[in-house]
Amino acid sequence: MRAIVVDRWMEPGELSVREAPEPEVRPGCLVVEVEAAGCNFFDILLVGGRYQVKPPFPFVPGAEVAGIVREVGPEVEGFDVGDRVFAAIPVGAFAERALVPAGIAHRIPEGMSFAEAAAFPIVYPTSYAGLVLRARLAAGETLLVNAAAGGVGIAAVQIGAALGARVLATAGGADKCEVARRAGAEVAIDYRSEDFVARVLEETGGRGADVIYESVGGDVFDQSMKCIAWNGRLLVIGFAGGRIPEVRANRILLKNISVVGLHWGAYASREPERIPEIFDALFKLYAQGKIAPVIFETYPLEKVPEALLALGSRETYGKLIVTP
Repeated sequence: MRAIVVDRWMEPGELSVREAPEPEVRPGCLVVEVEAAGCNFFDILLVGGRYQVKPPFPFVPGAEVAGIVREVGPEVEGFDVGDRVFAAIPVGAFAERALVPAGIAHRIPEGMSFAEAAAFPIVYPTSYAGLVLRARLAAGETLLVNAAAGGVGIAAVQIGAALGARVLATAGGADKCEVARRAGAEVAIDYRSEDFVARVLEETGGRGADVIYESVGGDVFDQSMKCIAWNGRLLVIGFAGGRIPEVRANRILLKNISVVGLHWGAYASREPERIPEIFDALFKLYAQGKIAPVIFETYPLEKVPEALLALGSRETYGKLIVTP
């Protein structure tokens, strides 16, 4: 089969399509014909050997997969050949076929395209678990989403609006601000041309945001501490900006705030019972038309290097999808 194969650490531009062995069905697993695969920033780190997980060579990158079940392994219940499914897998999505553990596979909801399904399994549960389980966002509160035009950012804006929060968003440039507004942000702030701290305080009458969804780190995290409300919750999702920030404990004390983290990937081993609960809630929101993945562009398998380079440039928004 055709696949992107990594046999040494390399940059995205060096990736190419090669022949790879067909995945062999195993107990508890499905072989899925890949119709769409999602791109993530960590894919760039993974192929370059800069991610915390380093698969043995050779491997096929890609963690979000959507497609049609072609083989059902022994000990699998609830799935049949021909089912439309999606999943977040460790590696293997940038290929014509992929091996998917049945325990982490989900049926694609009615009306959802393969491209949307491939954009769903990481960013939406991450944002939902962060806002609902960790930050306890309530209707009527003010939510600030930083980097609101990215994959997790758009998901957070949509979910926040669906939960009845007033959503403020920061993004880089007029186009990305418009993307955030279309996703449900009442106010979109271009951090390239405006002091977002001053604007958030202005929009909240000096009070600040009750919940801040923070996936950037660095200076953005530091500034966010200046516009959080009394009893606010600063939700730490990641550090896309590179620098891991530090918090002076007196800031936590003076504003009576909480700094809470979200490690969605760890729920599978620590709180697996939460996973179906979260996906059920997300599927209901999708069926109600309150959330829907935003696709920036789709790329054929041969253009995975181009897709990852575009993602790394930070000039894209939403999700980039590969269609093998």
